[in-house]
Amino acid sequence: MVKGLIGRKVRMTQIFEETGKAIPVTVIEAGPCPIVQVKTQERDGYQAVQLGFGARKEHKFNNPLKGHFAKANVPPTQILREFKVESLDEVNVGDTVDASLFSEGELVDVTGTSKGHGFTGVVKRWGFAGGRKSHGGEQDLRRPGSIGASATPSRVFKGKKMPGRYGAKRHTVQNLQVIQADPERNLLVVKGAIPGPPNGFLLIRKAVKSSGAEKTED
Repeated sequence: MVKGLIGRKVRMTQIFEETGKAIPVTVIEAGPCPIVQVKTQERDGYQAVQLGFGARKEHKFNNPLKGHFAKANVPPTQILREFKVESLDEVNVGDTVDASLFSEGELVDVTGTSKGHGFTGVVKRWGFAGGRKSHGGEQDLRRPGSIGASATPSRVFKGKKMPGRYGAKRHTVQNLQVIQADPERNLLVVKGAIPGPPNGFLLIRKAVKSSGAEKTED
């Protein structure tokens, strides 16, 4: 049984409970994902299914990928990802996995790529307060200040918070509750925020660190 699929972040919004409490949620376009390839223990050394997601024009693929999709008899997809499975029973190339895989109240793990911010200074990257704005400190307004002594230890320690790139990294948010599941429109509504910008690709899996019970409120 396949325990995950590929999706796309649509946007964040909020819904209201009967008591009037607002819940922040993220809307995800989850599937449909055709099974493009099945990996077996005998042939590949592990068991997994390769899923595709997102339509893309065929002329944008090279010949090996065109043959890969043609062999599976599925239309070319924009992205391919593998999901390990414990059993290959009832798993066939050409089958489709959609949002019906998840149900309301279930917990899921969502993996995405965080927003990239490029090269930034310490104020934006780490939240430094910066230097004083008067009495000759105007030149040091957004500078980090001293990064270490000169004679001892005569070096900058590893891990020092410095200017640099941040973001654009793979992150996983665990145990997000499914608030709504709409297989007919291939939509999932999960509680809370998930990594990445709108239209960013996501991997949605059944939660691995929960017992599968419904998440309760404090």
